[in-house]
Amino acid sequence: MAGDDVLDIAFVVPESGPSGIYGPSCQTSGRLAAMEINEAGGILGREVRLRTVDGGQEPSRVAAAVEQLVVTGRVEAVTGWHTSAVREQLVPRVCGRVPYIYTAVYEGGEHTPGVFLTGETPSNQVFPAMRWMSEELGIRSWAIVGNDYVWPRMSARAARGYAEQVRAEVRDEIFVPVGSENFGGVVRRLEDSKVDGVLMFLLGSDAVRFNRAFTARGAHERCVRLSPLMDENMLMATGAANTHDLFSAAGFFETLGTAYGLDFERRYMNLAGPSAPAVASPGESCYEGVTLLAELASAARATDVGRISRASDVVSYEGPRGPVRMCNQHLLQPTYLARADGLEFDVLTELHGAG
Repeated sequence: MAGDDVLDIAFVVPESGPSGIYGPSCQTSGRLAAMEINEAGGILGREVRLRTVDGGQEPSRVAAAVEQLVVTGRVEAVTGWHTSAVREQLVPRVCGRVPYIYTAVYEGGEHTPGVFLTGETPSNQVFPAMRWMSEELGIRSWAIVGNDYVWPRMSARAARGYAEQVRAEVRDEIFVPVGSENFGGVVRRLEDSKVDGVLMFLLGSDAVRFNRAFTARGAHERCVRLSPLMDENMLMATGAANTHDLFSAAGFFETLGTAYGLDFERRYMNLAGPSAPAVASPGESCYEGVTLLAELASAARATDVGRISRASDVVSYEGPRGPVRMCNQHLLQPTYLARADGLEFDVLTELHGAG
């Protein structure tokens, strides 16, 4: 059991699997948030302590490990970046018991009481990016390539509707198992589709392998790529030669250059030093998750899930993404479209969503 002067949080972030590429940035960002909160007096006077659970494992295994921490009283909240497949296993096991702050980009639609979401959703990320690419680049046809689980499939369903609104069409959808290594056949099928763009819903190292195969076939000369989950760590793994006409939409980019982002990067580098993992959107989202828990507890003057839920819609603060606020359990935030320029992102525009 945690002492009364310590608030233990289950910090569910990937340390293995295709999304393990995000893990070092997630860990550093979470450490920074906890350190800054503790330096300011903790959460309601209690020291914040993160207890890491590897969110890259099989979803039911992750959920069982977190549930054990919750039911035995060893943690009083859950946060972190992990897939929607993990979230769907976690929600019924922890909801109503402790606050759960989910930080990853996801498919939208989660409204379970006690679950709070900081990540981007298709309506404020995929839709406006597709609209911009239709208007500015003339993209009229898309194929979708995604991993075979809930986030890619539900996001693909949304994208089909968005395509009609932006005078485009989705001609093909291809879903591959998580952890796929050979994308040669996928790229050949895309070539047969003769589309203008590929909408990628691929995790970490799967996206890296796809990008390399895409370039190896010369598909980058004929077709753009758009991903709602492509960070700086993935660019480095992909390699500069394989990022031509690769676009990403997200709420945070290291190169965005706002005062909020630059200050966050300075503090991040001061903590981790010159060998720090890239300051990237999945990692930064973990800073948001820990920070949001502190803000929720401060507004509720409590850490129990009921009081936090009742107080959540009054919460607003300024963080690395700028001014943000809670509404209907979701963090409202700006999103941006960027084009890869070698191993960095060139931020092109702020996106404006569906409503």
